[in-house]
Amino acid sequence: MPEVAVYDLGRMDYQSCWDLQERLFAAKLQLKTENRNLPPENQHTIAHQLLLVEHPHVYTLGKSGKPENLLLNEEQLQEVEATYYRINRGGDITYHGPGQLVVYPMLDLEQLRTDIHWYMRSLEEVVIQTLAHWGIQGQRYQGYTGVWLDAADDSKARKICAMGVRTSRWVTMHGIALNVNADLKYFKHIVPCGIDDKAVASMQQELQQTVAMNEVKEQFLPAFAQIFGCALRWDVASSLPSTSV
Repeated sequence: MPEVAVYDLGRMDYQSCWDLQERLFAAKLQLKTENRNLPPENQHTIAHQLLLVEHPHVYTLGKSGKPENLLLNEEQLQEVEATYYRINRGGDITYHGPGQLVVYPMLDLEQLRTDIHWYMRSLEEVVIQTLAHWGIQGQRYQGYTGVWLDAADDSKARKICAMGVRTSRWVTMHGIALNVNADLKYFKHIVPCGIDDKAVASMQQELQQTVAMNEVKEQFLPAFAQIFGCALRWDVASSLPSTSV
């Protein structure tokens, strides 16, 4: 059973966390390159990590996204105390901020299953099972990624969890963003995920009460372990290759 090290990074600015992901990602790819020239018994083990984090207000645009889906100019970004990055994941524009659980799985799918469709659907299933603890019925919405509510009714369908990933040689980075207690007014400054006719939801909005972030993590992690068939091990952020953690 593969082991995945779990790191709770707390509140961390987006650039620092992106840099950390890039370092972990590059290290895995380097080990894979070295393994090509090594006999099986001497090959490096590619470690798995799961990064849990909250970001200050930030908008990120995926490589296939449209810049015009950010509805703010530079001055307006400063007014709402948000930053903006064009990044190398799939998908369009999304928002991250306080009260949102962001999860970055840094996995080698060659040790799990070499199937991107399976990987994306598995991430969705983890969130669906997490939400079920609160009686929230998370669903898939045909033609879209992420986790939705009332997906059977186009007039009511709203997204509670966005997803965007990058993979290379079966190594993953970026991931998911689950709106727990997120300030949903920040989504009004973008066309979320490039979808202009659907609303965004949060657990707080659906339950009409604040939800403890630690409790969400306590539900998310066992679901992740079960669905991905892995063992989780907590580790300390200071062991990661980053002076900014």
